[in-house]
Amino acid sequence: MADQRFVASYGDRDNPRPWYIAAERLGEIGLPAIPLLFSRLDTSNAYEQMLVLYALQLATQDPQLMVRTGSEYVQLGSVLDPARNAENVATARQWWQKHAEQVTR
Repeated sequence: MADQRFVASYGDRDNPRPWYIAAERLGEIGLPAIPLLFSRLDTSNAYEQMLVLYALQLATQDPQLMVRTGSEYVQLGSVLDPARNAENVATARQWWQKHAEQVTR
C-alpha cells in the first residue's frame, strides 16, 4: 500500500478525488485481511499507515465480524489524513484489544 501510484481518480475534472484502490480492495476482503492489516499498523511510512487505517475501518465492517463484535468496528474520527494517524492508531489498537479473539477464531 505504500506505492502511491496504486490509486485511481473519480469525480469531475474540476473536483477530482483519489480512489485508494489497495485500501478499498483490502477493505472488501474483510475479516481475512484484518490480521495482515494490523501487522502493518506500525509502518514508518505515514502514507501507508493512513491507508492501513482506512482499510481497517472498512474491513472491520465485514458482516460476519460485526455479528461477533456486536456491530463494533474500527470507527475513525477522521480518515485519509496522515496528521491523524497517531490518534487513529490508538483507536485501532483499542478495538483490537477488545476484539482480537473474535477475529482469530
